[in-house]
Amino acid sequence: MQVKRSLWLVLLIGFSLSAQVKGIVKDSITGKPISYVNIAVENENKGTTSEENGEFSINIKPESRNLIFSALGYEKLKIKATLVNEVRLVPKTFQLDEVVISKRFGTKTIEIGSTNNEIAQAFDNGPRIDVKYFPYVPKYKKTKYLKQVSIYTDSSIENATIRLHFYNVDDFGFPSDELLEKDFIVTVKKGVKKSYFNISDFNLRMPKKGLFVGFEKLIIEKNKVENTVTDYNSNTTRVEKTYYPFVLYNFVPSNYYYTFYGGKWNRETKTVNGNTKENMMINEPAINLILTN
Repeated sequence: MQVKRSLWLVLLIGFSLSAQVKGIVKDSITGKPISYVNIAVENENKGTTSEENGEFSINIKPESRNLIFSALGYEKLKIKATLVNEVRLVPKTFQLDEVVISKRFGTKTIEIGSTNNEIAQAFDNGPRIDVKYFPYVPKYKKTKYLKQVSIYTDSSIENATIRLHFYNVDDFGFPSDELLEKDFIVTVKKGVKKSYFNISDFNLRMPKKGLFVGFEKLIIEKNKVENTVTDYNSNTTRVEKTYYPFVLYNFVPSNYYYTFYGGKWNRETKTVNGNTKENMMINEPAINLILTN
């Protein structure tokens, strides 16, 4: 009997460790739902995405967690997980710069970002943002406009959606302000594909500090596939959820890499005996840019 009591106690503790937290994200002025909001558990590599109707759910221990809500065009918000029944994000106010439309010829293009190691691997790592850095090279002066972005993906479903990001570089080398004012949501086909997307209408130029291009997996119902997995040793089953598409990565040398999770940008390095090790190998998203004149 004592054994049974102990077992029930363990089960109760296990159930109390996490709960499904649900809510909806809305615009604080219009009251309209906000789609595809990045929702991160503070300081943890865990999170989710709001659906098209603004609703979301996440399994966490709410009493001791903060959630960080971030969306393009809105102020970032940190709030206790116990208070997220209805979250209202405040729109950012932008100082609009004068738009200068330069004459573009489109007679010359170059593709940048290709690596010597084209062997790619996929990871199920949403909803964090992984980026690839594109340094500025003087020869880009002749092809300074961003025409297309390509991304290598692996998807088991048709028309999986993913969000692409373009960032300036701050004085410390981190990704900073986004170059776009609106979400850039793209759709990829089933299978292992290299997809190209036109970005010429955004009138983006290659910044003198270079730029980061990244992707964000959307943890939404449209991208979800459920499979029932059986453990024949314990004779139990569980439902395994997978969100597509996977983005392929190349294995390349670098001193560090940047990734957004826990509500902030993190610079990941490799240390040996407390010292940062140089020339480590990292997995870098298989993203390229096509520049034009």
